Amino acid sequence: MATLRFKMVEEAIKRKAVCVAAPEGRPSGYFGSRVFGREAMRKYLPKQTFEALSRTMEHGTPLSRETADSVAAGMKQWAMDMGATHYTHWFQPLTGGTAEKHDAFVEHDGRGGMIEEFSGKLLIQQEPDASSFPNGGIRNTFEARGYSAWDATSPAFVVDDTLCIPTIFIAYTGEALDYKVPLLRSLNAVDKAATAVCRYFDPAVEKVFSYLGWEQEYFLVDEGLWAARPDLMLTGRTLMGHESAKNQQLEDHYFGAIPTRVMAFMEDLEYECLKLGIPAKTRHNEVAPNQFELAPIYEETNLANDHNQLLMSTIKKVARRHSFRVLLHEKPFKGINGSGKHNNWSLGTDTGVNLLAPGKTPAGNLQFVTFLVNVLMAVYKHNGVLKASISSATNAHRLGANEAPPAIISVFLGSQVSEVLDRLERSTADQAIVFDGKSGFRMGGIAHIPELLIDNTDRNRTSPFAFTGNRFEFRAVGSSANCAGAMITLNTAVAAQLRDFKAAVDEKIAAGESREKALFTVLKACIGECKPIRFDGNGYCDRWKEEAARRGLDCETSVPLIFDRFMAPDTVKMFTGTGVLSEKELRARAEVYTETYTKKIQIEARVLGDLAMNHIIPVASRYQAMLLDKVDKINRMFPSGKSQMVASYDVGLIEKLSYHMTEIHAKTEALTDARKVANRIADEREKAIAYHDTVAPLFDEIRYHIDKLELIVDNEMWPLPKYRELLFIR
Repeated sequence: MATLRFKMVEEAIKRKAVCVAAPEGRPSGYFGSRVFGREAMRKYLPKQTFEALSRTMEHGTPLSRETADSVAAGMKQWAMDMGATHYTHWFQPLTGGTAEKHDAFVEHDGRGGMIEEFSGKLLIQQEPDASSFPNGGIRNTFEARGYSAWDATSPAFVVDDTLCIPTIFIAYTGEALDYKVPLLRSLNAVDKAATAVCRYFDPAVEKVFSYLGWEQEYFLVDEGLWAARPDLMLTGRTLMGHESAKNQQLEDHYFGAIPTRVMAFMEDLEYECLKLGIPAKTRHNEVAPNQFELAPIYEETNLANDHNQLLMSTIKKVARRHSFRVLLHEKPFKGINGSGKHNNWSLGTDTGVNLLAPGKTPAGNLQFVTFLVNVLMAVYKHNGVLKASISSATNAHRLGANEAPPAIISVFLGSQVSEVLDRLERSTADQAIVFDGKSGFRMGGIAHIPELLIDNTDRNRTSPFAFTGNRFEFRAVGSSANCAGAMITLNTAVAAQLRDFKAAVDEKIAAGESREKALFTVLKACIGECKPIRFDGNGYCDRWKEEAARRGLDCETSVPLIFDRFMAPDTVKMFTGTGVLSEKELRARAEVYTETYTKKIQIEARVLGDLAMNHIIPVASRYQAMLLDKVDKINRMFPSGKSQMVASYDVGLIEKLSYHMTEIHAKTEALTDARKVANRIADEREKAIAYHDTVAPLFDEIRYHIDKLELIVDNEMWPLPKYRELLFIR
């Protein structure tokens, strides 16, 4: 095993950057070349069909069967011209990844031959198995039928030889079994609620869009070294491994020069992304060694989410071409920063207004404050379920680990924006809010409020939900997560709050108040009510945890208990009232997330037990046997007094080895017993709690002793690649 390990390390050192043919022309020339976008639609669809499909994409107008057949014919011809031989409905089940079943463009021609065929029926609907995917009890094993249906608002694309058609995934009985259905519903809910509020300020607004700009962090590891680490292969993280003498403490990796091999990989990845319509823009080294980031240009949330899911599969494929493996786990290595997926979120109108950016007129400024305060209220009211939406067995390792936001949802505004809201709360209705264009804003009639620059807000890395000038950055989302989980909850919470806000304003207007006074009065009340959610300080300190509890914020850290927030009465009311999720669908999701948590901890426990007993203990025993043989020879060579002095160091090592091996054996036995007890619990929630409380805590205890052995056992004998080998690309 040791020979294999050193061979892998040597190969990693010798490996050169893979040469990939540079794309011809500028990125704008091949951007979206493998996407059935508007340019391809114009070329391959009849004019009438193109116009009908455009109306569907822009306004949700239903497509007729005849139009669907016409779209299918044009899409098939385009795909075949791109080299496609198969098609698939590409959907997002509750596994967190994507799913696809490939079918060829072939049917019998009735004469013993075959023809290429693809109808509107096949485009619009398919029937994948609905019972084998996580469903939270919605479907039984013997009730397998489910449906995938075309999402015409997200363009089809070709990967290799397959036409991929983005679809929703629902049960035979109609319940959502995926992320896309509730995401689309939440976008519709926030559109309706926000549009209604926008019309206080601009009656011309017909639609409000939710925008998302994700930032994907990831680790790269040499494929050969990854293959020699069963824990990385099976769980996505290292379950053992002593920290490297040098890791990120010199802060020399962040924004540093990108290694040659990594640059070759990044260039190849960006080329693939751009062809698939993913607007990749930013790349850089992240804080930890071997950690990097890719970020795109902002897009409408549904499309942005599809692109992130596509990116997560593309990045793995491209990495293998360069002899890398990508790690999307939130905490693959102990002692260095983990990875997040910051979700930059905003709302914009069809008239071109960013609702979270200060305006240039008093009405625009009041509109900005209206939406800013309503977002604060939404996060305040539903901070518990927002935390649940980003919680998982993997993200739990990252949150609050002095590199990511804590497991307490709060909002950072910056001192200047906070001061403006505080003064607005204390002001009177005749003091207008005035923003001085791009340079900043002030409040008319309150001269002592300082000018606030649009970008003059710090990016508090300890805040899970930070205002950054013209958007909010939901920093707590994990790197392996489907963005939709957080976006569904956030958009739904905002939609529900905007509906409540409009009802309160309309009630005051009906009572005789002017529109401006009604808005002002309700806003003042909201600012005061949601004040507990605002926190601009250090989220890592223990004082904040105590203060957050006093403020009534959700401070639970146990993931299984956090999932209880999905079925809290106010959460059920929020989702059902907006039509985003029924109570049955919501309960199913809570069960799926809970079961997934248990299974991930269960897998880690089994892998850790196997490595401890079948890899680590045997190697440590062999090394101990070598030392015992050495001590025996010393005792025979030297007189008793002399031999004790000569062999004292080796005897000490033997004793340490015995101690750590004994502890590993005992704690691994305890781990197995705890797992068996938990497995006998029928209730999924109680089982997850047992895994959290009795199984997971033993991981660090076993790891402690294994890591101590790593420092004692002969380096040439140690069976697993060490951190110093994994963390620095050669």
